[in-house]
Amino acid sequence: MSMVLIFSVHYAFGVFFKPMSNEFGWTRAMTAGAFSLVWISQGLLASVMGGLNDRFGPRLVLTVCGGLIGAGWLLTSQIGAVWQLYLFYGVIVGAGLGGTFVPLTSTTARWFVAKRGLMTGFVTAGVGIGTFVGPPIANWLIGIYSWRTSYIILGSVVLVGTVIAAQFLRRDPAQMGTRPYGERERPAHHASAVAGGRSLKEAASTRQFWTMCAAFFCYGFALSAILLHLAPHATDLGISAASAAALLSVIGGASVVGKVLLGGLADRTGYKQVYVISFILLSVSLFWLVPARQLWALYLFAVVFGFAYGGLATAHSPLVAWLFGMRQHGLIFGVSFNGWTLGCAIGPLVAGYLFDASRSYQVAFTICAISAMIGLALTTSLTPVVEERTYSAHPGPLRPASSPAE
Repeated sequence: MSMVLIFSVHYAFGVFFKPMSNEFGWTRAMTAGAFSLVWISQGLLASVMGGLNDRFGPRLVLTVCGGLIGAGWLLTSQIGAVWQLYLFYGVIVGAGLGGTFVPLTSTTARWFVAKRGLMTGFVTAGVGIGTFVGPPIANWLIGIYSWRTSYIILGSVVLVGTVIAAQFLRRDPAQMGTRPYGERERPAHHASAVAGGRSLKEAASTRQFWTMCAAFFCYGFALSAILLHLAPHATDLGISAASAAALLSVIGGASVVGKVLLGGLADRTGYKQVYVISFILLSVSLFWLVPARQLWALYLFAVVFGFAYGGLATAHSPLVAWLFGMRQHGLIFGVSFNGWTLGCAIGPLVAGYLFDASRSYQVAFTICAISAMIGLALTTSLTPVVEERTYSAHPGPLRPASSPAE
């Protein structure tokens, strides 16, 4: 529920993009800069929030961060200058987002060993569902009211809903006298993704850590550039605003399918394999997008791109566990997450600048496709660096765990 609420508004920024920039006369690079700053703020706080989640759990982290996100969007509705957009949206909302994806997926990894990929897929499907429902709702609200009133409505819903949802979360099974689900039944290719593993310092001294961060950067660069600029690109081609918003919804819907199907596949074949498959599909879809002009071609792109994005998002957290174990999973994931958020920050800004310079997205989309190809090459070289260890997080009799929200 938290993922649905937060990301339904976050990934609807592309729908707010033109109404906001047109009102103030901002260039696309200038407006996109706020979206880029969100990712920088999120990345800087993700490592901190990941560490706090390891120590205090997701209830406290998500309560605070949900409050920041909702308040940031309420303040964004009142902006009158670009610096206010950068402060309220780029910094405050970005700081709140730092305590969402990493703590929630890290918590999922702590609750599940067997079916970890599938369950992470279900959790991150909330992002896809949010992306599916958010842009059409935002476009509808903007058409009836204005972009300012729409942010007030959506920000209020997120603020209240996220804080309530956070109260149902627990950090790990040991707090409730249980074991992670399937801890005794883990398949051989997931043997490293258990309670033992490397510390952040030990992980950062390996080639795999920096290779993983670079692959995350490539994924984030392409994803964020497309999610922000696809709707403006579609309207530039003469496609209606409603159809442009629907393209983002298709990406969100396809990502839900990708997260569930590829998450289940990851449990059988491994997280690296799913990352490779997803990068291949991402590359193919982006090369298809470069010459695409008709609405049907854009819808086909959105389906393949969304499915690939779903696989990457699902395998993101489990891949870290597979490589480095669970000893400091939240902290390692949070720090490595900066690679992804840095890519997310640079991608929209580069795409906006290239459009302002050429009045076309062709070069920008080509660079996104090349970025995906580089991410594919980096992923193929990854190998785990932890050995199998025995889980012993809680003394005394333990029973099987069922859900991280119990």
